[in-house]
Amino acid sequence: MGIISFVGFTLLVAVISYLATRKTDETSSDGYFLGGRSLTAVVIAGSLLLTNLSTEQIVGLNGSSYSEGILVMAWETLAAIAMVITAIFLLPRYLKGGITTVPQFLERRYDTTTKAFTSVLFLSGYVVVFLPVVLYTGSLAITTMFNVPEMLGVSKDTSIWICVFGIGIIGSIYAIFGGLKAVAVSDTINAVGLLIGGIMIPVFGLLEIGEGSITEGISVLMTSHPEKFNAVGSNESSIPFATIFTGMMLVQLFYWGTNQAIIQRALGAKNLKEGQKGLLLGSFIKILGPIIVVLPGIIAFHIFKGELTTADEAYPKLVSRVLPLSLVGFFAAVLFGAILSSFNSALNSSVTLFGIDIYKEYFNKNASEKQVVKAGKSFGVVLAILAMLVAPFLAQAESIFTYLQKINGCYSIPILTIIVVGYLTKKVPSIAAKVGLVSGVLLYVLYILLDEFVFINKELPHFLHVMAILFVVNIIIMLIIGKLYPREEAYEQQYTKEVDITPWKYTKVVGAVICLIVISTYIYFN
Repeated sequence: MGIISFVGFTLLVAVISYLATRKTDETSSDGYFLGGRSLTAVVIAGSLLLTNLSTEQIVGLNGSSYSEGILVMAWETLAAIAMVITAIFLLPRYLKGGITTVPQFLERRYDTTTKAFTSVLFLSGYVVVFLPVVLYTGSLAITTMFNVPEMLGVSKDTSIWICVFGIGIIGSIYAIFGGLKAVAVSDTINAVGLLIGGIMIPVFGLLEIGEGSITEGISVLMTSHPEKFNAVGSNESSIPFATIFTGMMLVQLFYWGTNQAIIQRALGAKNLKEGQKGLLLGSFIKILGPIIVVLPGIIAFHIFKGELTTADEAYPKLVSRVLPLSLVGFFAAVLFGAILSSFNSALNSSVTLFGIDIYKEYFNKNASEKQVVKAGKSFGVVLAILAMLVAPFLAQAESIFTYLQKINGCYSIPILTIIVVGYLTKKVPSIAAKVGLVSGVLLYVLYILLDEFVFINKELPHFLHVMAILFVVNIIIMLIIGKLYPREEAYEQQYTKEVDITPWKYTKVVGAVICLIVISTYIYFN
């Protein structure tokens, strides 16, 4: 029954996505990469959330909450604020310039080399970190929920390899041959299912703990494990309290405001109003995130008495334990959709970056739009295969979510730095951006090497603090270079009139309400 409902729901989503994209011109850049600039608020919000809310979040964050409690909800609450900032400050500038990729803005602001370097950083991050993490955590979830090793008579490691390639191949078909609109439509359908299924897990878990009563279940959890409901982290925790005001906010701004895999959804908006409403709708729903990505981990800690072999097994084991058998297939299909979403969204963005920023610039300047799309698809196939080969080896990582956030700093902070300076200044030259990128990457890699191999038993500053320090250092370096060697002409952004950029009149009011809710929630749990 579980397998039948899994296959049935997955095929239903595929058919609907195909029917919804038949009339989109996938041979043009706008059609393939931005869904024909036709995305509405609901589609943008759904796609944003499902691109984010995948197994690296659900499995990883619940694994972290299994170990540390609601402390990790800070990742979710700050995300809502970062989406508000993006809607108010960054999206109007992106749509005014009519850009398809974030590096395109960097080309106009700095030069072609800066754009290419940034695209390479994005692509490196996707193939080494993001795509393999999504594939591994997704495979771990599917393997555990369906007990694949027993079903196929293979070892757990072999089942991970099988699931990795299964997810990778299906995700590649969506992303490479369907374009952004196919990704966005399938995301929206799966987002509804994921929200419903995601809320069902803590509900059934609390019912089991409370012997039929949700309120009693919450009471038992808070009485039995009060330490799990402290939102302020000590210096020894994975998220010391001070990091909320330093690197964590920067990580969220990068992710929601400049990460191509995320912001591409908003870049495909039919106008600024729809883009802003989509981001704000997404941030409202994001506030409910801890119910799905934090609470189940604490429930799992209580039910399994903290005796699981690895924390990242907490969520899939909880699903198998509390969800009725008739619903396991449906939820696995929804989770599978979430896995595909993050994988194919990042892959689609990688195809976009390569086709527009690298192939057309360095391989074939006279390439037609059809040739650019074709080259991007070919690159996507290679990238997908590399990610599938890397993914199974992540089983050795101690905490998937922490690994993801830590390694991301290699490219997230340098890119965020040059974008911030690019928008806030007019005279800083291209050489400053190149120096900022190189110094940001090298200094952070140096920190990771020292932390992992040299100062193994000694405490170095937390990686989120280091991100904030390097962010400030690189900005200072760029401003000094700008003072000594300013551009001859001040940069002025041109309005390309690709879409209407009249802002939604309630953007700032709704944004303020969202920020107030987030701050109030955090104060309550302190």
